[in-house]
Amino acid sequence: MEINSKLKQTRPGKLIGITAAVLVLGLIAANSFATVEYGHVGLYKTFGKLNNNMLTPGIHLKIPFFQSVIQVNTQVTKAETDTTASSKDLQPVSTHVAVNYSVNKDSAYNLMNNIGGNFDAVIINPAIQEIVKEVTAKYPAEDLITRRDAVAGEISGLLTARLAKYDLVVNDINIVNFKFSDAFNQSIEAKQVAQQQALKAENDLRRVEIEAKQKIAQAQAEAESLRLKKQEVTPELVQLKQIEVQEKALEKWNGVLPSVTGGATPFVDIDSLTKK
Repeated sequence: MEINSKLKQTRPGKLIGITAAVLVLGLIAANSFATVEYGHVGLYKTFGKLNNNMLTPGIHLKIPFFQSVIQVNTQVTKAETDTTASSKDLQPVSTHVAVNYSVNKDSAYNLMNNIGGNFDAVIINPAIQEIVKEVTAKYPAEDLITRRDAVAGEISGLLTARLAKYDLVVNDINIVNFKFSDAFNQSIEAKQVAQQQALKAENDLRRVEIEAKQKIAQAQAEAESLRLKKQEVTPELVQLKQIEVQEKALEKWNGVLPSVTGGATPFVDIDSLTKK
């Protein structure tokens, strides 16, 4: 009886020990693996120190509790920034810029070791702010609107050179919006209205000039046609037309002279027709 009681007392203790050992082993096993997601690269961090061995997407072994894996996103990422500056003609300009950038995966270790994971706030946004202000100050406010592509191209070139120092690649840049003061917007609108009115007046003048030239040309053509017709009329032509009329009248005549002529000469000159 004493042996059975001792066995009963020892079994719960063993079960607890076995359960604790299984939990510890499971915890160790769970912390022995790390997964690097697609579109990222991984870096080992051991006791706070980065290792320059780059890990590709997938599952990787690590030292439990003492080692972790930092993931660095190498996909194209968008950074949006609002900047307030002055144009060359001292007009206040608010610019909303969107920059698509990516991390050079071969240099992820240098970026994370020298700057850290918040490189967008430390490097990218301040660089955008400074370069946009620098470029905006080179153009009059109106040129910022009409030459937006040139402005965006210059910003892109300067920003690409600046971020290349930190192994960051600028993929694309877009000036989403320029915002000016109400007074400047009103002056631009008034200028556009004046230009449209001037263009309409110019088009109306051209239309009137073209119509006048067309009328002159038509009148000249009619006058030239009349002049040529007058040159064609000769005494011989007039006599020939008279003979043609008399011949047609003779063809229709039934051979009977009118009984009353009223003293006038016959309407057909028979002698002349006979001679002809």
